[in-house]
Amino acid sequence: MGLLAALLVSTAAQAAETTPAAQLQHWSTQAGAPGNAAKGQTFFNAKHGGEWSCASCHGTPPTTQGKHANTGKVIAPLAPAFNAKAFTDSAKVDKWFKRNCNDVLSRECSAGEKADVLAYLNSLK
Repeated sequence: MGLLAALLVSTAAQAAETTPAAQLQHWSTQAGAPGNAAKGQTFFNAKHGGEWSCASCHGTPPTTQGKHANTGKVIAPLAPAFNAKAFTDSAKVDKWFKRNCNDVLSRECSAGEKADVLAYLNSLK
């Protein structure tokens, strides 16, 4: 039973190898400035000259299930206080920031934009 418990703890640790706070710190460090929740909220809700904003799929505020604006696929709440799995896997964070920023901005988000959005999302309780 001890080995099974160790495997379960190891699997859980692998599935959650980072935290929303660690992601915020990472992107703030990359940006050279702390994330700003007010700027993140404005960024999240803005369309940036395109058809979609982050809120188009994730909702305003992103504390409940969202729905992809094009496919209709259900999306788990984005705010970490409402989704324990949000921002706990660095590879997924990188993948989804890249994909979603390209959808919304037609480019990758800057480190500062990521830090601001994470500061906003982490502030939602």
